[in-house]
Amino acid sequence: MDIRSSMAAQGYAATRPATQPKAALGGQGAGDAFAKAAGSFAQSLQQTEDIAKATMAGGADPTSLVQALAQTELAIETAVTVRDKVVEAYQEILRMPV
Repeated sequence: MDIRSSMAAQGYAATRPATQPKAALGGQGAGDAFAKAAGSFAQSLQQTEDIAKATMAGGADPTSLVQALAQTELAIETAVTVRDKVVEAYQEILRMPV
């Protein structure tokens, strides 16, 4: 069987689109979605800090501070859960035989 390099290159070029990662729904890739989530997390922390400062200065009511703290707690718990899942997946990959 004679395989020429041009035939191999053509075969590779034909199958290359099938091996490229596909974007997630809405045209976003996984990196874009992660960046958006990280930005949202940082924004949530900043808003809570601003509300806490305003409450200490007397410019905001304590109810808004409690609501902001609850939202921040939920965001932190979500981030910790995602981190734990990533670490667990990484450890599972390390356990795979080569």
